[in-house]
Amino acid sequence: MKVIIDNNVILDVFQNSEPFVQHSSQVLRLVETNHLKGFITANSITDIYYVLNKYIKDKHKVYSIVEVLLKLVGIVDVTALDVKEAFHSSFNDFEDELLCVCAKRAKVDYIITRNNKDFTKSSVQAITPEEFLNEFYDNL
Repeated sequence: MKVIIDNNVILDVFQNSEPFVQHSSQVLRLVETNHLKGFITANSITDIYYVLNKYIKDKHKVYSIVEVLLKLVGIVDVTALDVKEAFHSSFNDFEDELLCVCAKRAKVDYIITRNNKDFTKSSVQAITPEEFLNEFYDNL
C-alpha cells in the first residue's frame, strides 16, 4: 500500500506533539518496517525544515532529523503541471490541493493527514493516522 503523508503528521513525530504523536509515529513505524510505502512531496521538505528549525533552533540537529526522514520516505516531485492544476482548483488551501494533485499522480491509496476535513474535494481519500491504523490492522 502506498500513502502520502501530510506535513502535520511528520511534524507530530519530530515535535513530539501530544496527543497526536502516538498514532503519527505508528504510521512512520509501518513505513520504516516496510509494511507501508510512504511518501512526502518535494515541497514538504522546505516546510518541515522551516518549522523544525524554528522549534529546535539547531540547524545541524534539524539536518539530522531530515536525513532520517528521507531514509524512511520516498519523495514525490512537484511538477509545473501539478502547480498549475492545483492553482486553479476550488480548494481553499493551495498547499492541500497541491498535495492532492501529487497524490493522484503518484497513484497513492491514501493521504494521511490530521486535517482530513480540508481534503473533502480530493480524489484520493484523506484519512487521519488513527483512522488509517484502525483500517490497516482490521485488514490484516
